[in-house]
Amino acid sequence: MDPDRVKHLEFIQAVITRLASNSFLIKGWALTVAAALLAFTAKEANWGISFIPLAPIALFWLLDGFFIRQERAFRSLYEEARKGETSIELFSMDASRFVDRESLTGVLVSSSLALFYGGLCVAQLIVAAVILLSGRSGA
Repeated sequence: MDPDRVKHLEFIQAVITRLASNSFLIKGWALTVAAALLAFTAKEANWGISFIPLAPIALFWLLDGFFIRQERAFRSLYEEARKGETSIELFSMDASRFVDRESLTGVLVSSSLALFYGGLCVAQLIVAAVILLSGRSGA
């Protein structure tokens, strides 16, 4: 294989690795923030604030979905660039034509994201329900 093509593939792989790392970090931050807000909500026992933690969870979910969608686009770019006969210009890092292959909504409802972030949302909703059913409003 041509050394320039190998170097190009290494560049693309570095981007894929960085995007996967970002996704992992986002999940870690989401879990940390959700746990802290869940503990705060349970401690305060105020039904009115029990839904506030859903907002950061949703934002982390969107951000993670964006990174995974970009990662998938770069994986497609990699697959196309590794072929001998390809329309990909050597050292091109433009994955924009592959981004539209999958919608952001499709990525967000994928099993890996839906189970992780959906689980965080369900945990928060359970705490809200317990607070509501216990009759404690915190006021």
